[in-house]
Amino acid sequence: MRYVRNTIVTILVVAFALLLYYVLPRHDVARITGTEIIRMDFSALNRPFYAQTDSANTDMPTRDVRLINTVKKRTWFFGFFQRDSERVFVYRNEDTGWIWPPYFKFDSSDLQAEALANVSSPGNEQWVVITKYGWRNRFFTIYPNMIAIKPVEGPNVTVIPWFNIIFFILLGAAILFVRAMWRQFRERAIDPRMQDGRDAWDKVDAYADERRGRVTRWWKSWTGK
Repeated sequence: MRYVRNTIVTILVVAFALLLYYVLPRHDVARITGTEIIRMDFSALNRPFYAQTDSANTDMPTRDVRLINTVKKRTWFFGFFQRDSERVFVYRNEDTGWIWPPYFKFDSSDLQAEALANVSSPGNEQWVVITKYGWRNRFFTIYPNMIAIKPVEGPNVTVIPWFNIIFFILLGAAILFVRAMWRQFRERAIDPRMQDGRDAWDKVDAYADERRGRVTRWWKSWTGK
């Protein structure tokens, strides 16, 4: 029973961690090499990883998707530390609107123009800090969604994820608060009732032992054994 409970808890924790990794904002240092618009036919596998079409437009099964091509600095440890190497990387640029995830992004057209204004050329490299959420998966044609662009002087810039730091601090405080409330509720409501149940069971067990003792004594009085 404990093995099943631990397995379920582990699955829930991993699923919650993957959800946070997908939804929370992350930052990339990159240079934009171009933009394009492609026509996409969504499938049941990749459709949940796309937001929606521009606000006030009808969301169709097939529609245009804005892409922004970049060359980004490689990182490790979830983007906290930069490496010297680079890699090509593609982002999508979609409105999130009022739905999930709650970024309330309505300016994908303006962001596309901003990306064009910061296109980098050989000999005139323009580096930017890109704020994104989501994953990149080539097999299922999934792109992370770009949220914001901020020009910087060079690639060696340190980005501190203040939002994520504050979020995890508040999340830890909320977990500790809920845990304290649960312990108080258990001490006041559950444990006394369990103790009452154990006391009642002990009384029943003692009564059963007494009855068995009487039967045993009666049998010995008749049989002499």
